[in-house]
Amino acid sequence: MSANPFSLNSVLKTPENPDGVPIEVFDGFRQAVLANRSQFFKDLAISYFGADRPGANISEGLLNSCWNQDMLTGFPAAYFAIKAFSETDMSEDLKTIDVPTLILHGDVDQIVPIGNAYRSSKLIPNATLKVYPGAPHAMITTSKNQVNEDLLAFIRK
Repeated sequence: MSANPFSLNSVLKTPENPDGVPIEVFDGFRQAVLANRSQFFKDLAISYFGADRPGANISEGLLNSCWNQDMLTGFPAAYFAIKAFSETDMSEDLKTIDVPTLILHGDVDQIVPIGNAYRSSKLIPNATLKVYPGAPHAMITTSKNQVNEDLLAFIRK
């Protein structure tokens, strides 16, 4: 599996988003789910935790736990979620959020490009973006103490 351009906002290459990811990448994800959903999720866990990055210290147990949870996803949900996360543009929805919002993002996230966090933070009124250096998508696990401290600090404000 290549670098994963999963997104909260649409990342699909379109005339409005010329720097986006070609539909063929997402078609490849769909084919991988059809051919061997188990292997797709195993590969996804590696990217999710950044376990393929130099110096990463992610246990096999953690990767297996992630894979086990992913495998609980039914086939239709695993397949159709690819369209939802790759092609759904939530920009207008983000503009309607009217409560203080904390956006946390790792700067080595291989699942959601960091540009999406920057764009989201500009679209959500009263949003705060905090970037975690060296953190993967799974920063809620790999940086859990810092995430908890930042969440508590945000809530207390």
